Amino acid sequence: MSAFNVVRFRVKPGREQEFLDAHRKAAVEGFPGARQITLIKTGDNSYCVVAEWESFNKIVAARPRMISLLDSFRDCLEDLGGGLGVTDPVSGETVFQASAAAPKARRKKPATRKAASPKRKKASAKRPVRKPAKKASKKKGARKRR
Repeated sequence: MSAFNVVRFRVKPGREQEFLDAHRKAAVEGFPGARQITLIKTGDNSYCVVAEWESFNKIVAARPRMISLLDSFRDCLEDLGGGLGVTDPVSGETVFQASAAAPKARRKKPATRKAASPKRKKASAKRPVRKPAKKASKKKGARKRR
């Protein structure tokens, strides 16, 4: 089962390039067990890393290396407040995953032209309207014969 970790950061003004360079360097070196690592800019000086891993055990095994990477740019980060420190990390195993592929377009049948049919003559007189047949009424006192 795959797993993900997500880490939120806020970079000090003027230190963004240093922060980005540290992540580019780490990407070149790689993380064993990581399928994909994405760094997202979520606002002014605000970033989030989202990483997909082969398993949660691979995240656990990579933590010392992730902490080493964090130490290389820790002084670039602002405290997030609320007792969080400079990062807000979460991680866990995948419990649901859906494809984001666009639905397949329905194929339209090719338009076909109908052969020209001979024109019909319009009826000059209106057709008579048929009235529904009246039901035979039963006379009072009349009995059915057997």
